[in-house]
Amino acid sequence: MPIRRVLPNLKFLVLSALLACSGEQPAASGGAGADSLRLRADAGFNGPTSLTYLQVALKFGTRVPGSAGHRATGDWIVSEMRARGATVTEQAWTHTTTAGQTVPMRNIVAQFNPAATKRVLYMTHWDTRPKAEKAPAADTLTPIVGANDGTSGIALFLSIADALKAKPTTIGVDLVFVDGEDFGEFGPPEVNVFIGSQYFARHLPSVGYSPAIAVVWDMIGDRSLQIFQETISLEIAPETVARVWRTAESLGYAGKFIQQPKYAVRDDHVSLHAVGIKAIDVIDIDYPYHHTLEDTADKVSVESLQVVGDVAMAVIRDLARP
Repeated sequence: MPIRRVLPNLKFLVLSALLACSGEQPAASGGAGADSLRLRADAGFNGPTSLTYLQVALKFGTRVPGSAGHRATGDWIVSEMRARGATVTEQAWTHTTTAGQTVPMRNIVAQFNPAATKRVLYMTHWDTRPKAEKAPAADTLTPIVGANDGTSGIALFLSIADALKAKPTTIGVDLVFVDGEDFGEFGPPEVNVFIGSQYFARHLPSVGYSPAIAVVWDMIGDRSLQIFQETISLEIAPETVARVWRTAESLGYAGKFIQQPKYAVRDDHVSLHAVGIKAIDVIDIDYPYHHTLEDTADKVSVESLQVVGDVAMAVIRDLARP
């Protein structure tokens, strides 16, 4: 995904400080007190199992749209989501690139408790990049494995589905795997990227679809996890940023979810903004193996998956409370 690196200006520093002070919050701590452990247990997320899902997904190979690995992984995701009780809709279409190339695309929309009015929208991309442009010159046209960039989101969502099956919620949860995020050129101008999220935004699950919160999760498995607040998210949905980072702090993860803006990142959340859905991007963009052939399983940690999974599930559990 593209990134525009910006210094955290005064506007965002002040906004972030105000959000950090809003509501009653525990003191920032990297440790786990009794309350933090209770909240983690209530979330019901299993990090080691999530890492296993990541390893299974990688066995299908790279997931460039139209490839055998792409088709096999998509079929596996659909099967796994249905096995966990989700109502699964596949959005399949053919994308025509600016160069006239036709590429099969598939979004996978897994809905839990689809009849519920109050809903959470979580989105991740499941494709991998067709070239490693940050690799040495001889390898720049080789597709990447994308253990963190793409596969960590799949692993996260499968374990969220496990938690929702084991302990259903009274609210609806939509886990949306979008295709073609990493396919083209990030520019500027952006060409043939965010394809799946743009398609989803044009084909929402229902008329008047308006989730209570919407979060894009991307590159969340980095061993050196530090997730700063993304500045476009702060502009569009500061209340959701506050909720997610406050939840992380309550779980004892303030050292991983940093309450400070750092970058503006154009990601799949921008597609949702275009149709009025106030989505935020949770992303650790400081990843030295981004768009290289070294984005492999050994660069992902079970601890990072556990941290992010606990936060993602705790947000859902908190929203479901009467």
